[in-house]
Amino acid sequence: MQQIHAFSVRHGVPLSNPDMGKHLIFTTVSLKAPMPYAHQIFSQIRSPNVFTWNTMIRGYAESENPTPVLQLYHQMHVNSVEPDTHTYPFLLKAVAKLTNVREGEKIHSIALRNGFESLVFVKNTLLHMYACCGHVESAHRVFESISERDLVAWNSVINGFALNGRPNEALTIFRDMSLEGVQPDGFTMVSLLSACAELGTLALGRRIHVYMLKVGLTGNSHATNALLDLYAKCGSIREAQKVFKTMDERSVVSWTALVVGLAVNGFGNEALEHFKELRREGLVPTEITFVGVLYACSHCGMVDEGFNYFRMMKEEYGIVPRIEHYGCMIDLLGRAGLVKEAYEYINNMSMQPNAVIWRTLLGACTIHGHLALGETARAHIRELEPGHSGDYVLLSNLYASERRWSDVQKVRRTMLSDGVRKTPGYSIVELRNCIYEFTMGDRSHPQSEKIYTMLAEITNLLKPKGYVPHTENVLADIEEEEKENALSYHSEKIAIAFMILNTAPGIPIRIWKNLRVCADCHLAIKLISKVYDREIVVRDRSRFHHFRDGSCSCRDYW
Repeated sequence: MQQIHAFSVRHGVPLSNPDMGKHLIFTTVSLKAPMPYAHQIFSQIRSPNVFTWNTMIRGYAESENPTPVLQLYHQMHVNSVEPDTHTYPFLLKAVAKLTNVREGEKIHSIALRNGFESLVFVKNTLLHMYACCGHVESAHRVFESISERDLVAWNSVINGFALNGRPNEALTIFRDMSLEGVQPDGFTMVSLLSACAELGTLALGRRIHVYMLKVGLTGNSHATNALLDLYAKCGSIREAQKVFKTMDERSVVSWTALVVGLAVNGFGNEALEHFKELRREGLVPTEITFVGVLYACSHCGMVDEGFNYFRMMKEEYGIVPRIEHYGCMIDLLGRAGLVKEAYEYINNMSMQPNAVIWRTLLGACTIHGHLALGETARAHIRELEPGHSGDYVLLSNLYASERRWSDVQKVRRTMLSDGVRKTPGYSIVELRNCIYEFTMGDRSHPQSEKIYTMLAEITNLLKPKGYVPHTENVLADIEEEEKENALSYHSEKIAIAFMILNTAPGIPIRIWKNLRVCADCHLAIKLISKVYDREIVVRDRSRFHHFRDGSCSCRDYW
């Protein structure tokens, strides 16, 4: 292409010639040549036509840096060149990459004024733009206005809901899509599996897997990686490994999904073995891969190994540590009880610590009883991110563990005066394609009487096996008997009693919990898994716990 350019210059064909410039720019953009080169040619053309402007906009929209698109579009107006039907899809694609919804709304208004908004490919890119910018309600309104929806439109709106924390809506739209007889493709599967992973709906994810096998979509690498991720995030790590083994082509994305999946499910040693195998395969790990590796070390108490991998990431692969990597290192030290070392590490970080870093230290202080450092961490959090209910709770628990009840009351009064409400704990289970949610002391379920009878039976069976309630976990100034009752009614125990009542013996129980599992529930569930011969998988706020035969995959590093 550059030879053709040189030939034209040598033979006196000027770039200012619109036809010559048009074809040269089109070839440059089509061959993915650097856009500054195309822009240099473009700047020499006299009165470029709309095709040439569109080609330049398309080139930037498909490049890694689409920022110049908005300036080009402005220049296009200055030069009195009217956009046509091809301008808006490329332009909106660039805006979607930039996630600049304000510019997107302006372009939407102009497209509407010029009569192009009704065109299906303009509507599809508008839908895509709003979804990418997180404005899913606007995306859905555009979707609703499309009279004849193609697969691109359905995929865009499903993906928009899935990526923006609205998995239920994503699944609802897919149901409507099925009712209209539209056949999904690999992109649809990725969005659906992401939604299932977010909700923890393993049964529905398995049905999607069966559908993929039926229609031959298991060869789609994006969909298969999403399937692997689904099983890992639903705590079915062995199924994730089966998917991984059947893949024809394993990219670094596939290896990373497996390493991270094994790490969060408590199989740290296996995660590290797979990481070593990834390196033997000659693949280059990404920064996300190292998050999984450091997470594995953190949750398995492997301090020295964690520091070795952190050095490897920087020195061998030239990856500049991000805040997530530093967070893993603070967590690694904190879980190992090296709280003072964690504080020193924070002070020596090469970047400014955020609220999550200080919150990780505060959590470690609460577990290991470092009151002074806990107060220091809380002071930093209040400066960076005031109003987070979990911080008040952690500090309150830290005071309560020291039996400083007046300070506990002071923290709780501050919460009230600041208008902060504690996030209520809940546990979710899936049974026969239905989702059930339980809260502490929940009696809203029609089977409540049977559930609480089962809870009493479970407690009676556990006590001969050595169960003694960890009443020190009830950080309140109340009588011992009240503490034991409070522990009995934690949401995960109610969920387990419900599942034992409604499933056959030996069927695994899977629970999704929004808060961290307390030490008492952790001990109780270990014994329940042994007494009832059940595998119980609990996905809490920070990790998975696989309980089986009286032990847990986390080895109590939770």
